[in-house]
Amino acid sequence: MYSESVSTSDRLIESTRELLWERGYVGTSPKAILERAGAGQGSMYHHFRGKPDLALTAIRRTAEDLRATVEPLLDGPGTPYERIEAYLLRERDALRGCPIGRLTMDPDVIASDELRAPVDDTIAWLRERLTGIVEEGKQQGQFPLEWDSGEISAAVLAAVQGGYVLARASGSPAAFDASVRGLLSLLGPGLPGPPELHELA
Repeated sequence: MYSESVSTSDRLIESTRELLWERGYVGTSPKAILERAGAGQGSMYHHFRGKPDLALTAIRRTAEDLRATVEPLLDGPGTPYERIEAYLLRERDALRGCPIGRLTMDPDVIASDELRAPVDDTIAWLRERLTGIVEEGKQQGQFPLEWDSGEISAAVLAAVQGGYVLARASGSPAAFDASVRGLLSLLGPGLPGPPELHELA
């Protein structure tokens, strides 16, 4: 599954990430990790202190990857609306679900302050970034001033996570698409343009 150039520790981390996404913490047994990684007995304890330590490393890497994927969209070119649109419409495996969102539903992860911390930090970071973008839109006249930026950012996150749930429940990514496109239709049409456009009208 992995090329020989990938180190054993990286194979263990990537295998744990995949298994956490697919099976949750309880279902991610050391045996399953070793089999997925193609690693020998004892290799986990050679590189990590045990399953909790490996799981934490895997969750941190998942969080880092999500940020690395999302940040260029949120910091990219375009209006605030277009950047939110780029985030909502980015390519995803809707039926597989969000790797971070799935962890919030794992009771063993949520029960551990250490395992939960990267999840909480990532969600807080994403909400803060989206809140800032909505604020930009308000300042530019693209979004109504009366909007609460924090509430709008929460709605964006809810549309994404809820879209994953609907897609998995229906067995169709169309349910995810409907969720995010529905939110975009509420954020976009009928909003005032930049003030200078109204002055020229």
